[in-house]
Amino acid sequence: MLKRKEFILGAAVGLTFAAAATAGGVITWPGAEAAPAAKVGQLVPSAGAGALAFAPPQGAPLSFADIFQQVAPAVVQIDVKTRVQRPRGVFQIPGFGAVPIPGAPGGSGEGEEADTQLAAGAGSGFFISGDGFIVTNNHVVENAEEISVKLSDGRELKAKLIGRDEGTDLAVIKVEGSAFPFVSFEEAAEPRVGDWVIAVGNPFGLGGTATAGIVSAKSRDIDPIGYNEYLQIDAAINRGNSGGPTFDIYGRVIGVNTAIFSPSGGSVGIGFAIPATTAKAVTDKLMRGETVERGYLGVQIQTLSKDAAAALGLSEDTKGAYVAEVTAGAPGDRGGMQIGDVVVSVNGEAVDSSTELTRRVARAKPGDTLRLEVLRDGRRQTLNIRAGTRPSEAELNGDQDSGAQQPGEDGAAVGQSIEGMTVTPITSALRQRYSIPEDMQGVVVTAVASRSEAGKMRMPVGTVIQRANNRVVRSEADLKAAVDEARSAGRPGVFLLIRVQGTNSSVVLPFAKSE
Repeated sequence: MLKRKEFILGAAVGLTFAAAATAGGVITWPGAEAAPAAKVGQLVPSAGAGALAFAPPQGAPLSFADIFQQVAPAVVQIDVKTRVQRPRGVFQIPGFGAVPIPGAPGGSGEGEEADTQLAAGAGSGFFISGDGFIVTNNHVVENAEEISVKLSDGRELKAKLIGRDEGTDLAVIKVEGSAFPFVSFEEAAEPRVGDWVIAVGNPFGLGGTATAGIVSAKSRDIDPIGYNEYLQIDAAINRGNSGGPTFDIYGRVIGVNTAIFSPSGGSVGIGFAIPATTAKAVTDKLMRGETVERGYLGVQIQTLSKDAAAALGLSEDTKGAYVAEVTAGAPGDRGGMQIGDVVVSVNGEAVDSSTELTRRVARAKPGDTLRLEVLRDGRRQTLNIRAGTRPSEAELNGDQDSGAQQPGEDGAAVGQSIEGMTVTPITSALRQRYSIPEDMQGVVVTAVASRSEAGKMRMPVGTVIQRANNRVVRSEADLKAAVDEARSAGRPGVFLLIRVQGTNSSVVLPFAKSE
């Protein structure tokens, strides 16, 4: 999984919260032969009336000039004005962080207005229809107070937001007019690693810029929410490319540029794009004025690792999603889901990971019945749960405990030492100190031996151990019994469900090896 500082969303140039933007892409090219022969069933590009298209090149292209010339008129620069918090007592230099807008409220003066200012940002987009609909990224326009679009012929038009979807980071805006040059999504052709790709966008606000490369990988699972399986390309993409298209050599849109992997914020040749199949389904709904709704269970899940399966006494090839937390009153809770369940299938289809479960549930319509097969206490059970409607990401984030304190040493705590951890029952003082919910059971880690396995894992003081070997822990004795049971069964470690700084997660605490 990519580290937060290395996986960069937000290609809007100039916004204080935008680090670096990106793009990604994909391609459907028959092969690298000098003159590939026609194949049975080979897809022939087609486009609607007015769509830009041209005859596919024969063999590896010596130049991408024809592609760029044909598709560039459909790619636009998107400029936004967003209100941001203005730091107090700090000088701001234009071009660094927020870009002050001359004459904008908040530039000086007293009162509430003085705490904010307008900042300029820029991204990319492309016409997807002749009547002015433009596709871009949600993070380019989500907080915009004003949106304007600059066309390749120099015209500048005001745009309005039609709809946006946080889950896939897609948005649709519209300008007034007709007969705009537009491009089409390619849904049917399957891109291959190694195929050519060309990305077009607005890096650093420079305007129409083309870069070329190849498809580096497919189905990259880097989405923190889990709805996108990204295309990875090595065409150079930078801040300002977000929302722009990635084309194959037939001039078809195969991805919407969204993110980059970068330790520095600049392009290192690893970019990501939302696949055309996902983008078209979402943007079609947004263009019709519909809201994108997804199924919802209300559970926090993690992929069951081989170590976790072994620690739970399951076979190493057991795959599924471990339920680490169940939201009270949510559909999963009402349907009988419990902490410790391992979901192995949905509607008869196997679930290999937490991401796969998220996508299966999200594809369900609110109100649909989901048939979940779970492992509970080593036995298979079937749960029939009616899917709810997934709340917005802002609502979900607001439900999380934001008051968790940083763990600190608690020298006054007294408890039992187990596997290098000193644990003690939850007291009122510990609940207050570590923001532990009133209804939570378990034991609190109050000290960790640095050379123990827990110390090597950097188990923080303040960790609440709620379950061990998938059994509820109410006391030190419960934890000790679970450890002894796992050790006597010859397992590599003990499976723990823990809570750290307001978040549940599962870990396997390995047993120290005998010297």
